[in-house]
Amino acid sequence: MNPDNKEVCLIIGASRGIGRQVAIDLAKHGYFVVIAAKTTSDASAIPASSFPPDPNSSESTINTVAREITEAGGSALALPVDVRDVDNVKDLVDEVVRRLGRLDVLIYNSGAIWWSAVETTPVKRFMLLQQVNPQGLYAAVSAALPHFGKQGWKGRIIVVSPPIYSRFFRGKTAYAIGKVGMSVLTKGLAMDFVRQGRKDMAITSIWPAVSIESAATQESVKRDPELLKDLRKPTIYSDAILAMLQSPAEEVNGLLDLDEDFLRKKGVTDFSRYSLMPDSERPPRRIMPARFPVLEVAEQDDEGRRVDSVVLRQGKEKSGAAGGGSKL
Repeated sequence: MNPDNKEVCLIIGASRGIGRQVAIDLAKHGYFVVIAAKTTSDASAIPASSFPPDPNSSESTINTVAREITEAGGSALALPVDVRDVDNVKDLVDEVVRRLGRLDVLIYNSGAIWWSAVETTPVKRFMLLQQVNPQGLYAAVSAALPHFGKQGWKGRIIVVSPPIYSRFFRGKTAYAIGKVGMSVLTKGLAMDFVRQGRKDMAITSIWPAVSIESAATQESVKRDPELLKDLRKPTIYSDAILAMLQSPAEEVNGLLDLDEDFLRKKGVTDFSRYSLMPDSERPPRRIMPARFPVLEVAEQDDEGRRVDSVVLRQGKEKSGAAGGGSKL
């Protein structure tokens, strides 16, 4: 299935919008891309005159994205997944390795959105947000780590989650709990990689500095066409992710950054090509702060005796077995 033994990138949440663009651009750069999401279709039934479908519509599915890539000469595989189902996520990751022989990059782009105050966010909606966002990511990472280990701990993980700052919580607390939790996973797993000496592993979070064209923003533009001036093409996101993947692991491990800001660090100065209206009298409005708080504290390396719950539980189980007591 992967005769050229290309590096394999699994993108969860790649049926349309940003995820689709990332898949297409990574395939152009030589990756064998696995497109995973819930939305499927019979892409072969779409006539050439109507292909490809609107990338921000429900007509764009994992199958149409795979067809786009393969017809352009790239390598792609479409596999369905429901990120709310932990077992289904594990089966997806295992199937990728079984069929393609390797896993080099995991990108988690799936996301549920609900922006409203706590009092207008039902518990069921809150639970859905947590299932799709932090739980889905955690399940994917948990399933991927054993495969990275078998490959000598060489791999990259890219997470779509924001830098951590106070304004992000405003008016969308339930959503922020999950998204910030995803960024906490990025920070925590990065620390694990460092502590365990896994120098060729890196996990990085990326977030847009300016709103990007998507199904959600299309609805806003229909109500106010002037908003087009404040939108960018999703290619800025794929360019930033490619730059992250091409950077040394130690440079990006644990990094929470914005697409524009990271590209600037890599020498990009002209962002007009990403604007939907490049001839506008002003650049698109930045929606993110210019600077973010530093999370590290002076005593971070002096945390006292490290506690590992797995070790504690194993010790209690051995003690219980020796003494005839019940296990925890």
